[in-house]
Amino acid sequence: MDLKGRHIHLAVEGSTGGTTVGLHFAANTIASGKRVLWASTDMPNPSRFSQLFEHLSLVESSRFHAMNFGGRFDRAIDALLEAATSLPSVGLVVLDDWCEASGRIPKDSLEQISRFRKEAPPHICILLISKGSIDASGTTNEPILARAAEHMSNNGYEIWRLWRAKEGGYRTLDCAGECREIKLEDSGVSV
Repeated sequence: MDLKGRHIHLAVEGSTGGTTVGLHFAANTIASGKRVLWASTDMPNPSRFSQLFEHLSLVESSRFHAMNFGGRFDRAIDALLEAATSLPSVGLVVLDDWCEASGRIPKDSLEQISRFRKEAPPHICILLISKGSIDASGTTNEPILARAAEHMSNNGYEIWRLWRAKEGGYRTLDCAGECREIKLEDSGVSV
């Protein structure tokens, strides 16, 4: 999947593998010779990280740059922008669990995400991973909804969704309206 220059908001059903999808994209980006910036309040599970990166050499793995963005979100965005523009060959920036797991995403956070897209180099893929929500009103039969979808779309982000398709590692990945059945495996994602 060509991610170059794409801006993606991935809304996931809880515990369905959003971080695994992000790590899979990160490993592929690194294998193509690019760097990855990963920001989250919690770092990926070390065992899962090892599984997804085991095919990369130690030198290649060193192109994965992780930071914790606890504290002021605007400062984390500033740090990511500085790294994205000063490090050579950045191909992907992932913000995993960048907002609270439920409720409305704060306006300030949405403004910072919009600023990040506008100020980041245009060739970099930005992948935002957050928990989606369900429609309690019953007006739609969609399994998962992206929070702040209208704001994200209006600010240049594609809306992707990930949910459990059936038992086991099977998931449905909706890439801006194009649904793909995927399977989460030890080595990553297979189609």
